[in-house]
Amino acid sequence: MLLQRFGRIPRPIPLLMDRAYEGDATRHLAVELGYVPVVPPKQNRLTPWEYDRALYKRRNEIERLFRRLKGFRRLFSRFEKLDVMFLAFITFALIVDGLR
Repeated sequence: MLLQRFGRIPRPIPLLMDRAYEGDATRHLAVELGYVPVVPPKQNRLTPWEYDRALYKRRNEIERLFRRLKGFRRLFSRFEKLDVMFLAFITFALIVDGLR
């Protein structure tokens, strides 16, 4: 899993997750690695948990950012062969988006 590649983090960071990832295994892995999972429980859960509703609503901002970045065809077509150039273009796209 991608989270395991990052390893344990030094201080807790909220991890905004889609409801599709609200399974026990995924949430427990996030907690073990030091994240605070922010995901609402499904309606059919017998023991629902509390989560930061205000923070979960901000997940929409991240999804909108990815939608705007899809406007950069060069970014999503992965024209750049070198990782350094690809990262540089992501940085460029984020700067352009921030200036709008």
